[in-house]
Amino acid sequence: MTSRKLLPVILSGGVGSRLWPLSRERHPKPFIKLPDGDSFLQKTYKRASKLSFLDEVVVVTNTNLFFYSKDECEEVCTNGMTSTFISEPVGRNSTAAIGLAANYAQKKFGADCILLVLPADHLIEDDEQFKIAVNKAIELATSGSFVTFGIKPSRAETGYGYILANGNAVKSFVEKPNAKQAADYISDGRYFWNSGMFCVTADTYLSELDRYAPDIALNTRIAFVSSKVSTGIKWSNLEVPKASFENIRSESVDYAILEKSKNVAVVPCDIGWSDVGSWIEMGAIHSKDESGNSIHGSVVCHQTTNSFVYGSGRLIATLGVDDLIIADTDDALLVAHTNYAQNIKNVVDDLKTKQHPSVVEFQTVHRPWGSYTVLQEGVGFKVKRIDVKPNGQLSLQSHRHRSEHWVVVEGAATVTNGDKVLELTRNQSTYIPIGNQHRLQNLQMEHLVLIEVQCGSYLGEDDITRYSDEYGRTAK
Repeated sequence: MTSRKLLPVILSGGVGSRLWPLSRERHPKPFIKLPDGDSFLQKTYKRASKLSFLDEVVVVTNTNLFFYSKDECEEVCTNGMTSTFISEPVGRNSTAAIGLAANYAQKKFGADCILLVLPADHLIEDDEQFKIAVNKAIELATSGSFVTFGIKPSRAETGYGYILANGNAVKSFVEKPNAKQAADYISDGRYFWNSGMFCVTADTYLSELDRYAPDIALNTRIAFVSSKVSTGIKWSNLEVPKASFENIRSESVDYAILEKSKNVAVVPCDIGWSDVGSWIEMGAIHSKDESGNSIHGSVVCHQTTNSFVYGSGRLIATLGVDDLIIADTDDALLVAHTNYAQNIKNVVDDLKTKQHPSVVEFQTVHRPWGSYTVLQEGVGFKVKRIDVKPNGQLSLQSHRHRSEHWVVVEGAATVTNGDKVLELTRNQSTYIPIGNQHRLQNLQMEHLVLIEVQCGSYLGEDDITRYSDEYGRTAK
C-alpha cells in the first residue's frame, strides 16, 4: 500500500427493514448471523482489520447498540487491534456519520489520514480482489480525490444506484433505473453499481463537506468536540451528545457531496459484492437443494420449489408451495411471495404505525451485562430467563410497581437484596419485595442463568430506578 495511514471506518447503522422479522431496530441487520456463524458486522470487522495500517478500526453506531457492537467486535478482534466506537444518539445518515469519523481521524492521525468507509452489512467474497481495489483507491485518495467503489454488475438490478464511468473518472451518478434502463446499462458496459464504500482523506472529506454542506460540517464538528470519551482495554467510545447532534440535517453522502463534487473518482471492481438487502439475496448466500430451496434451521420441505425457509427454533414444514419466503422468529412469522420481497418494508411501516413491539426488538433483548428473554407474560406477571456474562453485573436498582423472584438454574449468583448479600447456586432462590434495592452479579468465569418471575401492577422496563451502574446508565 502507498500509505501507512489507512483507517477503516465501519458504518453500522440502518435497520434493514426488508429483512424483517430477523432485523429489528435494536437488533439491526449488521447483527444477523450468517451460515458460517459470523454476523455481518463481524465479517466486516475482520476484513477491515486485515487492511488497517494503524492497528485500529472505527465503528460508528447508535448509542443504544454500543455494548452489543463492542461484544460482537471483541469476539473476532485480533491481537493488538484497537476498536474505537463513535456512538450517535440518533441516526443522521452517512454524511454526518463519516463527518464524525473524519474529525476523529484528523485529530488523532492528521489531515492526510485515509478513511476506508465500509458499511457493516455488506458481503465481499473475493478479499484479494478487494485488497487490489483498495490499493488503487488509496492512490487516488492520496492525490486528493473522493473515491467510490463501482461494482461490475452481474444482472440488470433495479434496486441499486449506478455510476457511469470512464476509467477512474465519474461521468455521472444514476438513480435506481427501471428494468429496461438496467438492461441497457449492462449492455453498455460503462455502468457500475454504486456500492456505498468510499476511500478519502480526512482533509478532503472535511473540505468537501464544508463546501457542499456547511451546516452539517459545522454541527458535526460541534458534536464531535462535545463528545464524552470512555476507555477500556483496547477500546474507546466517543459518545456524541444528543443536544448537539439531533438537529443535524439527515442526508446521505451521495446527495450531500458526491453528486455535487467535481473531485470524485471511481475504482471499478469485481469483488463478489452484495449488500444482501432482501430475503432473495439472503437466500442466495445459503446453499440450495435440488429443488432450488434454501433453508436455515429445523426445516422439512416436501413438494416445495424455489423457496427460502428460515427457522430460528421450532420445526417448519412446507408442502406443495412454490416461490415463497418464510421467516420464523420467536415472536413473528413472515410468509411472502418472492415477487414481493422488496415490499416487506411496507409491512414494517404498518407495524410502526401500530407501535407493534416486533419492530423494535426480539423477545431476547441484549444488555451490557448479557441478555434476557421473555418466556411468558400475562396480566400481573412476567417470566424471564436472565443470562449474565462472566464478571457481568446488573445495576443497583429498585422497582416501584413489581416484586421479583429469582431462581438460579446455572452458575452462581451474588445477590444484593436490601441490606443482605447472598451467594446463590443452582436450585436456590430469593424474593425481592417492591421497593427493595437489589443487584445481581456474576463474579465467576462461567455464565449465570436464572429464571425471574415478576408480579405487580406494572411490568414495563422503564420501572427501574438505578442507584449505581458500571455501564453509565444511572440518571444524570
